[in-house]
Amino acid sequence: MLGTLEVKDLKSQIFTIFNHLHNNPEVSWKEYETTRYITGLLEELGVKFETFEDCTGVVAEMGEGPFTVGLRADMDALWQEVDGAWKANHSCGHDAHMTLALGVILSLKKMNVKLPGKVKFIFQPAEEKANGALKMLEKKVIDDIDYLYGVHVRPDQEVPHGKAAPAIVHGAGKFITGKIIGDDLHGGRPHLGANAIEVGSAIVQEIKGIRLDPQIPYSVKMTRFTAGGDNDNIIPGSAEFAIDMRAQTNQAMRQLAAKVEKIIETISALYQVRIDFTYAGNAVAAEVNEEAQSIMAEAIQIVLGKDHLFPPSVTSGCEDFHFYNVQRPEVKATMLGLGCGLAPGLHHPKMTFDRDALITGTEILTRAILTTFEKNGLKVEY
Repeated sequence: MLGTLEVKDLKSQIFTIFNHLHNNPEVSWKEYETTRYITGLLEELGVKFETFEDCTGVVAEMGEGPFTVGLRADMDALWQEVDGAWKANHSCGHDAHMTLALGVILSLKKMNVKLPGKVKFIFQPAEEKANGALKMLEKKVIDDIDYLYGVHVRPDQEVPHGKAAPAIVHGAGKFITGKIIGDDLHGGRPHLGANAIEVGSAIVQEIKGIRLDPQIPYSVKMTRFTAGGDNDNIIPGSAEFAIDMRAQTNQAMRQLAAKVEKIIETISALYQVRIDFTYAGNAVAAEVNEEAQSIMAEAIQIVLGKDHLFPPSVTSGCEDFHFYNVQRPEVKATMLGLGCGLAPGLHHPKMTFDRDALITGTEILTRAILTTFEKNGLKVEY
């Protein structure tokens, strides 16, 4: 079996990969250089891969046979303000996730094992837009996969440093972008039309009053609102806004979205103003497979010990990874929740974590993949 020392021997390579990815972030659907960097490494390692003409992303394969284990890593960075400047920034850990997947490839190459089936590595674009997984599904990249694993570094509040969870139970998320469409008014004649700011305020007040089953976590809030120009004596008739919705189950999300849509419709009629909106993104709640979770738990215990196996991480965040097994329920899937001393938190512009977790995470994922073959009666030759 894979020894800890063998993975530690790869530490320098793994850290070099991480540093490059961390220092060269790219936002959703624009991961061009990231794609080129990954394919360059795969070429050096002699690993076959495919890319796509109409989007970023890479799918690599090792081994052959009808039984396939998949590992997915997301690629994109966030666009946010860092030290007063707007820039692409890896504050969600996707640089780490790509590094872990590449670390598994390095480990399998170093071990020189004969795989009794295929291992498929999906470097997926646009997770932050919640539609990258849907593109990969459209490309049929998981149609031959039996088990699919993902990974996400976790904040200390969810999974303590040095521990790992065999599943991440993400909630669902829906994201609305909308426009209030009307005519500007003279500041002295507010009775002649609708003030877009007041319309937006009415939406905010109404969504704050939404009530669902209190046993199921949920939230809804307006996250962006822009209206008006340089003149303070003009009442803006138009505005743009965004709404973020979260719910721990897919059923609760359907209820929440229906209530928000009804509120927008009602406010539109009340103020006699047109409000257009679309869903800018959508992520389903996790539906974790028990067999996949059990295999991941076993891998964690082998690498970290029983005392460092942490319960599944239940989080209000969302992840488009779960589209894979919700749309392909025959695929047995789970995500590794890697405790790594992550602080101050995900999406914080100064997010950081203990880089040594890249080594333990690589070994956990490698062991999970090899154990998956063995649990399904397929012998790995070392």
